[in-house]
Amino acid sequence: MPRTPAELFAFLDALKIDVTTKSHPPLFTVADSQSLRGEIEGGHTKNLFLKDKKGSYFLVTVDEEAEVDLKQIHHLIGAAGRVSFGKPEALMELLGVYPGAVTVFGLINDSAGTVKVVLDSALMQNAVINAHPLTNEATTSIANGDLLKFIAATGHEPLILKVSA
Repeated sequence: MPRTPAELFAFLDALKIDVTTKSHPPLFTVADSQSLRGEIEGGHTKNLFLKDKKGSYFLVTVDEEAEVDLKQIHHLIGAAGRVSFGKPEALMELLGVYPGAVTVFGLINDSAGTVKVVLDSALMQNAVINAHPLTNEATTSIANGDLLKFIAATGHEPLILKVSA
């Protein structure tokens, strides 16, 4: 059973990580979320849930404006050949979220460490990073260092790479 936003917030609290969260109508795309610019400061994320030909999964988190070359990214992230988007069923099974709510916070549901997480170095230049807290009906702001602390606490070791053009 995937964790709930309340369980995510309790996990963050136990780690002594302060976050702020703003509720809003469901946002399914980057274009939808841009309507909130000016209300929520910091870097806003776009997340790509990818799978390679050997069945390895990757969560690539970049700035919402970033362009990613999906034909070449496999060279950067260590994938076995070209990647494609993971199926919604795998997304729910591994990260506990549905398309439109993909988030780095989904790593809390990947207790087996199946998903390799890649953070774009340009995104990590932001002091504050914003992501959905397991639902696309809110946005949670977290300090970049605290995001790394959260990821480590989920048992993942992020790769911080320049993946955006």
